[in-house]
Amino acid sequence: MADSPYIIDVTAENFSEVVLTGSAKQPVMVDFWADWCQPCQTLMPVLSKMAEQGQGQFILAKVNSDQNQDLATQFGVRSLPTVKLFKNGEPVDEFLGALPESQIQAFIDQHIDRESDSIHARAMQALQENDQKTALTLLQEANSIDPGRSKIVVDLAKLLAATDNSDEALSLLNSLPREARESTDVAALLARLEFAGNAESLPDIGTLMADAANGNLDAKLQLSNKLIAEGDYKAAMNQLLEIMQKDRKFKDDIGRTTLLKVFDMLGADPLVDQYRRKMFNFLY
Repeated sequence: MADSPYIIDVTAENFSEVVLTGSAKQPVMVDFWADWCQPCQTLMPVLSKMAEQGQGQFILAKVNSDQNQDLATQFGVRSLPTVKLFKNGEPVDEFLGALPESQIQAFIDQHIDRESDSIHARAMQALQENDQKTALTLLQEANSIDPGRSKIVVDLAKLLAATDNSDEALSLLNSLPREARESTDVAALLARLEFAGNAESLPDIGTLMADAANGNLDAKLQLSNKLIAEGDYKAAMNQLLEIMQKDRKFKDDIGRTTLLKVFDMLGADPLVDQYRRKMFNFLY
């Protein structure tokens, strides 16, 4: 990577050419770093890999702050690592510290034009027009051109799940990096797919309700899963609270852990605050 055309060591002598003039052609990400800075050593390989993968979508300019203190002072660098993004000769954005790759990708995506963005936008327009077939084709194309981008993968997975392709949707989501899978949108969709998949092999609700009424905790757990898959979240969470109240040790406190998955799935739904309070009142 030392000879990469996308990764350049920058000093005061070539800063103007590489960063100020160069950023008129494509964004330039300036990484202010130092040898003694451990987070810098963590961040730099990530930035370098992303610059290589981008194949010129942006240039990575590396500035050793100890050797170029005037540059660091000129651009207000107070802590390391500091990363500033330049466009048309001006710094337009920045971040501090060694962020996870998914967050850095989101930072970059705000400032570069990608073919997949245009295709993704067309797919979303097709969805608004209730043309799922066209939307699916476009999202699959966007993902093949630019694989692994969270926003494309999530929208593709949502559409696959809505068209009874849950296994494919789950496989796509699980291919994302860990930090992306833990994001609100992905965690919610993963939980929804998990509940839907589990419910397919369960007995009918009538049978489960009869067994649950007799105090069968397995039946209560299965009933909650079935109710979640059918969208009756309140009734499902009541079953999970009853499991917690009857036996916290049942399947390693599965009543509580399943409730947390439901909270992830429902996001900002008012039921989440209501049942989170009920759970906390029971716990404490």
